[in-house]
Amino acid sequence: MAHALQRFRVVGETRRLPIGAELVAGGAAFRVWAPAAKRVTLVLEAPERREVVLRPEPGGYHAALLDNVGAGARYRYRLDDDDGGLHADPVSRFQPDGPFGPSQLVDPRDAVWTDGTWRGISNPCKQVLYEMHVGTFTPEGTWSAAAAQLPFLRDLGVTTIEMMPVNEFAGRRGWGYDGVNLFAPFHGYGTPTDLRAFVDRAHAIGLAVILDVVYNHFGPAGNSNFTYAPQFKHRIATEWGDSIDFSHDGVREFFVTNARYWIDEFHFDGLRVDATQAINDERSPHVLAQIVSGARAAAGPKRIFIVGENEPQDTTLVREYGFDALWNDDFEHAARVALTGVSDGYFHDFRGSPQELVSAIERGFLYQGQLYAWQRNTRGTSTRGLQPCALVHCLENHDQVANTGFGERLAAVSAPAALRALTAVLLLGPQIPMLFQGQETGTRKPWTFFADHDPKLNELVRKGRAGFLSQFARLATPEAQAALPDPASSTTFEACVLDAAERDFGRPIVQLHRDLLQLRRETACFTDQRDGNLRGAPLGDSAFCLRWWHEDGDRLLLVNLGATFRQSVLPEPLLAPPEKTGWRVAWSSEHPRYGGAGTPEPFTIARLAIPARSAVLLAPDPSAYLRVDPPPESGEKDPVDP
Repeated sequence: MAHALQRFRVVGETRRLPIGAELVAGGAAFRVWAPAAKRVTLVLEAPERREVVLRPEPGGYHAALLDNVGAGARYRYRLDDDDGGLHADPVSRFQPDGPFGPSQLVDPRDAVWTDGTWRGISNPCKQVLYEMHVGTFTPEGTWSAAAAQLPFLRDLGVTTIEMMPVNEFAGRRGWGYDGVNLFAPFHGYGTPTDLRAFVDRAHAIGLAVILDVVYNHFGPAGNSNFTYAPQFKHRIATEWGDSIDFSHDGVREFFVTNARYWIDEFHFDGLRVDATQAINDERSPHVLAQIVSGARAAAGPKRIFIVGENEPQDTTLVREYGFDALWNDDFEHAARVALTGVSDGYFHDFRGSPQELVSAIERGFLYQGQLYAWQRNTRGTSTRGLQPCALVHCLENHDQVANTGFGERLAAVSAPAALRALTAVLLLGPQIPMLFQGQETGTRKPWTFFADHDPKLNELVRKGRAGFLSQFARLATPEAQAALPDPASSTTFEACVLDAAERDFGRPIVQLHRDLLQLRRETACFTDQRDGNLRGAPLGDSAFCLRWWHEDGDRLLLVNLGATFRQSVLPEPLLAPPEKTGWRVAWSSEHPRYGGAGTPEPFTIARLAIPARSAVLLAPDPSAYLRVDPPPESGEKDPVDP
């Protein structure tokens, strides 16, 4: 579809973006924000060497219009009289040799798109997200190889790829959160053309793609942004490095332009904005609101989806800044504790109880302003008035798996039956579910932190990572610290690469995910966002229920994470079926095709029984009506077992 491209008039020129290098009729226009430099020299390195001093413009900009320069030309900038220092363009569209090499001119108009009828993410509440790291999703680690696997994700029931950051970073491998050339797709994954082809292919088979972006810091290696403009650097650092000072117009323009760029030139269907709590801004409107509005303007009539990560759980992002949703770590934390029993470190304030899981499904955040002992402070804000799909739930994501220290997947550290049960809770719940790559196949491949820098910086990364993990008592022991995977080792990275052969619908765990996502897609109540449509209640120390009401049919999900649950006294009205009906099993995590042992009907006239470590979905059935007529003798005449 045609995107609503805003053209920028800059000193008599019409540009696609207000900054960067762009091809124009007969040549190329270069413009860079470098308020720290009195003189900026453009150094063309290929196909032939030329040097041109850019003309200064108000506000710290420098620009030039050159003829006979085409796509593929390579260039860098020299600031003032630094003869030995050449720097990549801060708005480079491609760094074929990495951040320390020259920038390459790219013509986005050469892209061949076939998604003219694509309308984006029309209904966020019906999305199923899939977090993907391109470098480890396939052995090849490229966009082209990943694109070949997209039909599997579509057939599984995924609707939207959430691609981890792809901006250029230093080294051969990394998570992408230490980007330094934020407009340049990482050269190790392929070319900008390859990334466009990935998105176009996804759209062709009905998948949306959103991009994870990092606007709270730059990476520690290859970063020239502070050299061009010290104004980028805030006086207060984040835990990942120097933070960004958004008080300057040039800084705001840079990041808002970046958000627009990914939506416009690569047809991404939205953004996931990383660690928004570290994006501090005292101006109004907040820069996050400007980023969101800029991205939406770039999308034109296409509906895009913007989700934020925010550790303090501040719903201002949704209520005021225009975000569609926030990640809900509380659900993940409670579920992980329920599955593993591990509750040290930042899991301190979670018990994995039925009450926590029910509250997370009903109300979203578990902490909405009350005491959070781990931080010795209050945490969170109210979700009152927000739809459930204003939150994203998961059992695994890139942070939480890696923060186990050794990167164990839940499939490796939890009981298979219990994991199947909580997978049902995730995929049938009203929040937007997200899978982390490999989760759907039950992979045992670990996911750990990895990076690739020079020896000195590698050592700092090792120490920093080990220090962070020491908040977990078990990982603070000398033996655990000594055994932690080395983030700089190629072996650590290679262990994380997924095996495409595991993407087999004959595998029980894959069937489980596909069947649950089909249920979610075809059963209206599961994505119904109306208030009062869903309620839940604990039934015991390890069991709980979720009840949906819907004109197309009610549903009851019984979940038991412990030993077989039997109870004849049932003072919980959510268990009551619709009038003159009973409950019949519609689906069970204990079906043999998933590796289970079968499921007898849970309700009889004598009791409720839920198999150990199971989730059982029930639908109303008049033939299962339990009412006995004429009624038998009541307890006053024939005492029941106490």
